[in-house]
Amino acid sequence: MSTEARGVTKRFGERIALRDVSLSVAEGELLAIIGPNGAGKTTLLSILAGILEPDAGELSRPMREIGWVPQQPAVYGKLSVRENLLLFARLERVADPAAVVERMLAQTGLADRADDELGTLSGGNRQRVNIAVGLLADPPVLLLDEPSSSLDPRQRERLWRFVDGLARENRTAVVFTTHNVAEAERWADRVLVLADGEVVFTGTPAELRTAEHHEERTDFEGAFVRFLRERGH
Repeated sequence: MSTEARGVTKRFGERIALRDVSLSVAEGELLAIIGPNGAGKTTLLSILAGILEPDAGELSRPMREIGWVPQQPAVYGKLSVRENLLLFARLERVADPAAVVERMLAQTGLADRADDELGTLSGGNRQRVNIAVGLLADPPVLLLDEPSSSLDPRQRERLWRFVDGLARENRTAVVFTTHNVAEAERWADRVLVLADGEVVFTGTPAELRTAEHHEERTDFEGAFVRFLRERGH
């Protein structure tokens, strides 16, 4: 079953943050949302998560079926990994919090760090805990807002291999934002490009690279910048 948003529009006063945005993501698919600063990426994810109400448009899934991982972790540094997960499992009202936490510790590879204070973990492991919180209710869709922005290259690699495994093995649909367009090219099945609150492209990274049918060779980031420039963004 695909997850869809249709005709989503959001205004903040006189400013239109999103204008008639539509998207779909299938089970097991990774969809990257990329675009310049201020394009509306985080606003769109917040609406998909049920954090913000759109002024117009429709969503195909209720909030309870969406896992939401904001850019700023909502976990508690003075609690252990297990205590954090138990707290959020109870807030999510899962049927058996203790069992769910043990499953999530195993799934995220954090079982050996379960009793460690969260503040002592590396940035990559803290982000794993943050994602684990978003997965406690076993949602079919996971939203990640800039999940690797504060990680070093090795931590990013481990994080994306973990997220890729969620999609491939658990059939979780993953929608993520990133400013690292090379990351989008490597890990996303499709990309959606937002500019000034509007969708200007949706397709595979390879299709974006060749969208203008230019002859010269260029990397994905160069193709992305050129694509935006030629559309006046």
